[in-house]
Amino acid sequence: MINLNDKKPNILVIGDLIIDQYLWGSTNRISPEAPVQVVDVEKETTVLGGAGNVVANLKSLGANVSVISVIGSDDIGNELHQMLDKIDADVNLIIEENRMTSKKSRIIASNQQIIRYDKESVHDINLQSEISILNILKKNIEKYEIVLLSDYGKGVLTEQLTKKIISIVNKNNKKVLIDPKGKNYSKYRGAYLLTPNKKEVSEAISIDIEDEKSLLLAIKKLKEDCKLEISLITLSEDGIAIFDRSLRIKPTVAREVFDVTGAGDTVLASIGFGLSCGLDIDDCVSFANLAAGVVVGKLGSATVTLNEIIEYESSLNKFTSYSHIKSLEEIETLSKELRDKGKKLVFTNGCFDILHVGHVKYLETAKSFGDVLILGLNSDNSVKRLKGQSRPINTYEDRAYTLTALESVDYVVVFEDDTPHDLIKVVKPHILVKGGDYEGKNVVGQDLVDELKLVQFIEGRSTTKTIQRIKDNEKNNN
Repeated sequence: MINLNDKKPNILVIGDLIIDQYLWGSTNRISPEAPVQVVDVEKETTVLGGAGNVVANLKSLGANVSVISVIGSDDIGNELHQMLDKIDADVNLIIEENRMTSKKSRIIASNQQIIRYDKESVHDINLQSEISILNILKKNIEKYEIVLLSDYGKGVLTEQLTKKIISIVNKNNKKVLIDPKGKNYSKYRGAYLLTPNKKEVSEAISIDIEDEKSLLLAIKKLKEDCKLEISLITLSEDGIAIFDRSLRIKPTVAREVFDVTGAGDTVLASIGFGLSCGLDIDDCVSFANLAAGVVVGKLGSATVTLNEIIEYESSLNKFTSYSHIKSLEEIETLSKELRDKGKKLVFTNGCFDILHVGHVKYLETAKSFGDVLILGLNSDNSVKRLKGQSRPINTYEDRAYTLTALESVDYVVVFEDDTPHDLIKVVKPHILVKGGDYEGKNVVGQDLVDELKLVQFIEGRSTTKTIQRIKDNEKNNN
């Protein structure tokens, strides 16, 4: 996949902000008051929804994000502002006294949604709010690479306002991408592209999409009617269709689908991120497919990171070893993500010059102590200092690739120092694993981890002895 790790584009999001609340619990009884299930709530979580989920996804991908919207003068609005501040978004919120900030609450028992109830206003924002949005846009448009509109039909993106936003963005030679809502797509005319799904397009342009022929008719009509640069339709598990001069369907391979909530937000965010980083539309759509494939495997409105996308792509490709060789910067980010997910990190290190059964069994045992095994691999220069000028037999590139091909090894990081102390400080593993020959010795990095595990090597198995056997065989054969 194209490397986007160092990209930090400036992106503006305008649209309907929502708080998604999840009440998690279990149900084992029927209410005596009415024939309904009683849910014993065990925990509560809240995440950004609507345009807020687009913002959260962009931040998770690494973008600098500004958001403009309208909220009510209420506790939900204050909570929403705090959530945006927490992810370090540049917030421009206009307050209307007679407006109710949107909050959708879902009760979930045994991973199944039981009921949803909404608190919100859906009437159009007032004229003064529209003027305020346009003034903020005009003042700051130059600093954005791209503008995304997330329309949830809650009244922020009125027809008049949407048309004016598109006009301003186009006059400044920027792209505007829109996740549309409703049947009136005339308000989106002149956008760079829209991201509707098949059902939404069918309702908007009155063409039922049943096969590739009807898909072509629909996607061409969408482009013509809305005067788009690119016409795009999301096809759920079938991927995403693109049309500029020809029709392409980019397939997706989703993980087990738990929840499609927010998948459209992820598509909008990831295409916007890709375009602002200079990718062409085909690469952007492939990137969006991968991102959506990750989020549908999560429950509730969810975000996706670049590392998750990379790992997901690797899982779909049998030639995955290179993607599991990480730089110091990459492993620092990845380790934090894994720890935040509650994964137990295991670390070990070594030269692993000529791979043998002793190595394999040692690494299998190391992996059994946790969820993720990260291996620090001595560089070629480091091996020479430790083992002598005749070593290593195999270069670090060959050693790293071979090690990542093992099922037990999740990631390999090459280090130049004589010891892995600084690398361990970066990874912050829960468990450090070393060979049994370190019994009673001071182990580098032991003070940085929760636990040290010593694993006995198989007697008679080592790179040094393997080299000696090769030399002996050559001597005997000569």
